Amino acid sequence: MSAFRKVIYSVERGIARIVLNRPERRNALDQEMLTEFRDALLRSSSNESVRVVLVTGAGKDFCSGMDLRAFGNNVPDDVAKFQAEARNMAGLLLDMRRHPHPIVAAVQGRALGGGCGIATAADIVLATDSAQFGYPEINIGFVPAIVIAILRRLVSEKRAFELIASGDVIQAKTALEYGMINRIFDANTFDKDVEEFVLRLASKSTSGLTMSKQLFYRTDTMEFEAAIEAGVEINAFARTTEDFKRGIEKFLKKT
Repeated sequence: MSAFRKVIYSVERGIARIVLNRPERRNALDQEMLTEFRDALLRSSSNESVRVVLVTGAGKDFCSGMDLRAFGNNVPDDVAKFQAEARNMAGLLLDMRRHPHPIVAAVQGRALGGGCGIATAADIVLATDSAQFGYPEINIGFVPAIVIAILRRLVSEKRAFELIASGDVIQAKTALEYGMINRIFDANTFDKDVEEFVLRLASKSTSGLTMSKQLFYRTDTMEFEAAIEAGVEINAFARTTEDFKRGIEKFLKKT
């Protein structure tokens, strides 16, 4: 277990579990929580027993977004401070993208603003049938600026712009239709269904998952032919791994 104040971190059965732990504030994000979250990700990336990371929220909501009370303490036009704080959030999303293992976000209740950004940055999103997603920043004259680069890669351009321009909160079913989430589970069996999902994912080849994630996102900025060549490199390297050799041996014994 971790000694963090605003997140809970633990590792069990190959699963690194990161719990956003400010239920009294609907797990609203402040700079301390962002830093602790990033520290937990760093720990999980260097732990050889970890194969999958699961991110959840304590209480009824996943994460309501940035803690707006902190904005009330801002010194007017302190741009350097604002940039440093924004880079902490940006760093978190980049840490998630660069993490060697799949990150699964399990969303119950609301995932709004920065909380929706965290879900968007996860590799896989599981949600209850009553979960809600949205970027309501426009309603206070703000912009979901940091997550836009990821959001427009997930959904169509028209959908992405509508989400950030309207500030509408959408239900899990709509988020699934838009391509923002992967699966919806019944709220009554959510914890059990999530556990089964992540354990099944953790049973897959660690090296295979790591290389798949790295290649998947590495091709984002590549021309088509370069992406194909990157696939050739990973294909060849994957054949040298112990996981592949064991997998082939097991397959041949079956046949």
